[in-house]
Amino acid sequence: MNQRPRSFVATLTLIEPDHTNNPVFYDTPFTLFLLLINILVSGYALFQDQSLIGKLAFKPREILKNGEWYRLITGGFVHGSMGHLAFNMITLFFFGPVLEVQIGSIGFLIVYFGAEIAAHAFTLWLHKDTPGYAAVGASGAISGLVFSFCLFHPFQSIYLFFAIGIPAWLFAAGFVIFSVMAMRKRESAAMGGIAHEAHLGGAIGGLLLTLIIEPDALGIFLNQIGF
Repeated sequence: MNQRPRSFVATLTLIEPDHTNNPVFYDTPFTLFLLLINILVSGYALFQDQSLIGKLAFKPREILKNGEWYRLITGGFVHGSMGHLAFNMITLFFFGPVLEVQIGSIGFLIVYFGAEIAAHAFTLWLHKDTPGYAAVGASGAISGLVFSFCLFHPFQSIYLFFAIGIPAWLFAAGFVIFSVMAMRKRESAAMGGIAHEAHLGGAIGGLLLTLIIEPDALGIFLNQIGF
């Protein structure tokens, strides 16, 4: 029996962005592109052709048995529900422009897609022997962007569920701890069907790629936290 695709859902997070000198999309065309392509593909799949979700979803069995490696990317462009899509796109809307200006458009794309591939690669390794496993959503990539952002702005307030404000570095630390603990609970019913392993893989991938692209990021982070 095939399992219902797990959702790569990121905790809904908002930041206090400052776009005074940088219009939201004027200098960030790829953030706009990713927002539009996610909304268009997911919207079409949800409302016009739901079979597209299964055709594009991340499925370890299909990747390893049939060589459908494109699923490492396409799985991030379909979502399980409008709420799932909205959570990811709201987070991308707030974090994407700030980060794209910070590291440049090419660096931004490398972190986004690199984090998505890292998320799926980690999940593939963990679930290579789980025939019915399937997952959808951009949260692996979004997690990578959030952690990349934390390197440059560790004390920027991040709001959980629109209300609880915490520093970015504390959110990142808690995110890793929660994901590791949640991965121990394999039954989707126990954890709401969320693919925590993808969140963790994407977060680590985004962090490492940012340090490769912008080696000064570590110094910026350490300087801001007092080292």
